[in-house]
Amino acid sequence: MVRWRVGTVAGLRRRWAGAVELDVDLPDGTTMRALAYPELVGHPEPGDRVLLNAGALLMGLGTGGYALVVALPERLPPDPPQALDSRDAGHLVKARYTPLQPILLGVDEEASPHHEVLAAAEDLAGLPVVTADLHSALPAILAGIRADAPHARVAYLLTDGGALPAWFSRTLAGLRDELAGTISVGQAFGGDLEASTLHSGLLAARHVLDADVAVVAQGPGNLGTGTRWGFSGVAVGEAVNAVAALGGRPVGSLRISAADPRPRHRGVSHHSLTAYGRVALARAELVLPDGLDPALAAEVDAALAPLAERHALVRVDSMGLDAALRRSPVPLSTMGRGLDADHAYFLAAAAAGRHAVRGTRHARSS
Repeated sequence: MVRWRVGTVAGLRRRWAGAVELDVDLPDGTTMRALAYPELVGHPEPGDRVLLNAGALLMGLGTGGYALVVALPERLPPDPPQALDSRDAGHLVKARYTPLQPILLGVDEEASPHHEVLAAAEDLAGLPVVTADLHSALPAILAGIRADAPHARVAYLLTDGGALPAWFSRTLAGLRDELAGTISVGQAFGGDLEASTLHSGLLAARHVLDADVAVVAQGPGNLGTGTRWGFSGVAVGEAVNAVAALGGRPVGSLRISAADPRPRHRGVSHHSLTAYGRVALARAELVLPDGLDPALAAEVDAALAPLAERHALVRVDSMGLDAALRRSPVPLSTMGRGLDADHAYFLAAAAAGRHAVRGTRHARSS
């Protein structure tokens, strides 16, 4: 349950699109690191009293290393300028029936300028869509896309298995200039466009953002229980089904690692094997990069052999991908490991991006 704290803002730290870090002094004399989303709670200033949800920070949960500002009780933000007593400004409620549920304009609802286009949209017309189970794959996939198609329009669909606010991700903030737009789907919010389902979000990527390629992945802060099915990223298999149902081209980014200390994630992670081998009912192109260490490559091949009947296993050359990864405008990190510490993970994601754009109008001729 919620572990409440109340304190006073001592100072502001980093800011990025949609979020601000702050130090909060507590009555017991300690200082707590907190995060505020100004669109939800207003802009905190030194001296403000704040109410905090401190549970994730106190438990030391990975990316939950913040207390979250719930309210500035003495200085509440004004009502939004749009009239909220009608549906003219949108009626998509996300994080529904939680205390900070925002009401947003859905990309396809009646008040949206895109309603007519999406009401007529039937399919994705072959749009390549890269699916990944971790948010950390996003910049690596983008690096692979840019290696061969530097001018491709790339849309990112933020699913709700991890962080719900798009604003939480510093990676996403650093990639804003690299993306045609972010679409937050399901209970996620804070993207450039809001969609109620992954299906409507995919259609918006194709018909509103005019994307050449899309990437689907959950936000940071995924949930895992150490079991086969108890992982939020298993939904990547459902993403494959959604892409195929809409006439898109699913391209699966595999979670490959030689560095993860947990045996279940070495070689091909059991999460990839479950999502693509059990959950994805539609056929996808699963990408394997050339250039892996021979022992790792043999382990990967053996793990993927049972998936060969269900999916197309595609080998992609990795020439130039290391350089593309090192040019990433944001730091590369997965589970605390950077590019050199877990090279195979990022190389596999980049190879998926490269494969997705091959054959598109923006691919560089060889």
